[in-house]
Amino acid sequence: MRVIMTLTPDSEWDDDEVSERLMRGLRSDLVSLDVDSVGPVVAGPAPAGSKGADPVTLGAIVVAMSASGGVFTTVVGAVRDWLDRHGGRHKITLSIDGDTIELERATAAQQQDLVDAYVRRHSAG
Repeated sequence: MRVIMTLTPDSEWDDDEVSERLMRGLRSDLVSLDVDSVGPVVAGPAPAGSKGADPVTLGAIVVAMSASGGVFTTVVGAVRDWLDRHGGRHKITLSIDGDTIELERATAAQQQDLVDAYVRRHSAG
């Protein structure tokens, strides 16, 4: 299973250096989990005639993991914990095969309802 995560920092914190620091912290949290890999999202080749493009989508990472064993649930929990630990109105978007959920500050009950439904759709079994 591959999950693409995109971090959108609070608009008051919208600075490339701060955004990169936030992303490094999130990546660090995810690497410590039982996932296969955590890496940058690499864009396709630049269109013909373009002056070049950044091959890495900034603020986005791909997390590869087993679809079984509850790893996905653990990853989503880690993302929620990360959001809870950081001030501001940051948002993290998770996408699996075009199915997307946006996590941001919300009540615990609101987040749990959304996460439970999303995890059920993408958990093995």
